[in-house]
Amino acid sequence: MIRESHTSAADKGSHSRRHEHRLESLIERLPQRAQAGVRWLRRPSSRWVRIPAAVLLMAGGFLGFLPILGLWMLPLGLVLLAEDIPPVRRAVDGVLDWLEQRRPHWFNRSDAPAAARSASAWSKTQSVSAHHVSTRH
Repeated sequence: MIRESHTSAADKGSHSRRHEHRLESLIERLPQRAQAGVRWLRRPSSRWVRIPAAVLLMAGGFLGFLPILGLWMLPLGLVLLAEDIPPVRRAVDGVLDWLEQRRPHWFNRSDAPAAARSASAWSKTQSVSAHHVSTRH
């Protein structure tokens, strides 16, 4: 049985904006150099580089047992491939929905990257211990 879609153009635009917002939130969590590369690959003019890069990243994800390559490459390859293949985009949207329900802080754009949070926590610990040392004497 074929299910008909009754979504309007406004609904599709809203869904597309939500998709972009979630992907941008995840991209902002990447290191600065990786952010620039992923954003360049997602541009429409980079299609002929994006598709082979996506396939290579997914292949590298399956070879995650080797040094440098890892499982992290598989979802990145799928996200890049989803830019050009609608069924893959729907699957990525489903995964993003699932992730947003279970890890909402990953999509919080104001959330500082993990390295900054850990550095901040370390400096607070150091200032507290320095305060304890200075108040002992």
